[in-house]
Amino acid sequence: MPQLDRQDNVFVLDLGDGENRFHPDWIAAVDAALDEVEKADGPRALVSTATGKFYSNGLDLDWLFAHADQHQDYVVSVHGLFARLLTLPVVTVAALQGHTFAAGAMFSLAHDFRVMRADRGFWCLPEADINIPFTPGMSALIQSRLTPRTAHEAMVTARRYGGQDALAAEIVDHAVDEDAVRTTAVGIAQAQAAKAGDTRATIRTRMYAPVLAALRDTGNPLG
Repeated sequence: MPQLDRQDNVFVLDLGDGENRFHPDWIAAVDAALDEVEKADGPRALVSTATGKFYSNGLDLDWLFAHADQHQDYVVSVHGLFARLLTLPVVTVAALQGHTFAAGAMFSLAHDFRVMRADRGFWCLPEADINIPFTPGMSALIQSRLTPRTAHEAMVTARRYGGQDALAAEIVDHAVDEDAVRTTAVGIAQAQAAKAGDTRATIRTRMYAPVLAALRDTGNPLG
């Protein structure tokens, strides 16, 4: 399960050591960690990362298929997590030490910055290959954070981007050696920690108003 630690002014959220899929309990644990970050005082920033082969493999499809009657509520909770991160009053950095797929990739896009391992691991939106359409909220988030050309390619072709390819496509901001992923992310976060506060949250809320409206549409989240 996700665990939150603090290094000086930087909170480090480790998403786990498995596939880190969006099980309802996992979502609740991440939300609780974000509560702690949001309620803290003074300079602070957030780095999310994981331990092992995966950063996150996205939605928990096994749980979802076993609870089909809760499909809409589940999607609303996932959208809510994206919106929560997108409007957090602190600078956020995703340290992508492993595979980052589907909703995990979207979660990374809700951060301000992304640092990816250069030599192994993929960033991918596989929905076109697994026949699961993006929701309007997901589409809005992706298209707001990627260039039009990259968003089109990533969403339509389900391309798998390695670290250097992701950097060239402007999906990530840095592609570094394995042992530098977390330290680079923490360094970026530390340099921005003084910007924490309500003004930052207001800037992001206004900047991403159309995306947030789509993500917060609880009446028809599936489109």
